[in-house]
Amino acid sequence: MYSVRKGLHLVLASQSPRRSEILSSLGFQFDVVPSEIDEGDKRGDESPKEYVLRLALEKAVVVANRFPDSIVLGADTTVSLGEKVLGKPQNVEEAEVMLRQLEGNAHQVLGGLAVVSSQGGTLWHEASVTEVRFRKLTSQEIQAYIATGEPFDKAGAYGIQGVAGSFVRYISGSYSNVVGLDSRELITALLELNLIEVVS
Repeated sequence: MYSVRKGLHLVLASQSPRRSEILSSLGFQFDVVPSEIDEGDKRGDESPKEYVLRLALEKAVVVANRFPDSIVLGADTTVSLGEKVLGKPQNVEEAEVMLRQLEGNAHQVLGGLAVVSSQGGTLWHEASVTEVRFRKLTSQEIQAYIATGEPFDKAGAYGIQGVAGSFVRYISGSYSNVVGLDSRELITALLELNLIEVVS
């Protein structure tokens, strides 16, 4: 349905298959070029929103420097409980701790997005916030979910589009943001920047 304007080329600075699926579902043709930056931890008194915005922008800038004739999309997603950031669990123990912190509670999923051109610098960057509340989970559910392997490449140790969708009591905000990329905010920004057009 959407296409970048003639003479432009879109690059996704992320190896996330979920972000690629969302862009493809919108009709875009694009290249995937992971930035491979060291995401590291939240800096000092940096808020979770500032953290995801910085990472999204850093990813886009690194790739834009290598592809000067392209429009580069950088994205980052994190889960926060208050000011505490829950990244991707490194092992079973971390996954279990995260899921026990989330079960029965509301948390925020923050998605940072950045659109960068090496010719025009940073064109746009913003963060979307979605509130998600999990129902109470049993120990057996948590252990069985971890055994699927699904938590280990996802912030907060879960993917809403998978088995963990059954854990959600309610969601307020963009669903696609929780999956990995807020399509509504992205399309609105790209249209306002006159970088894309609607195609039939």
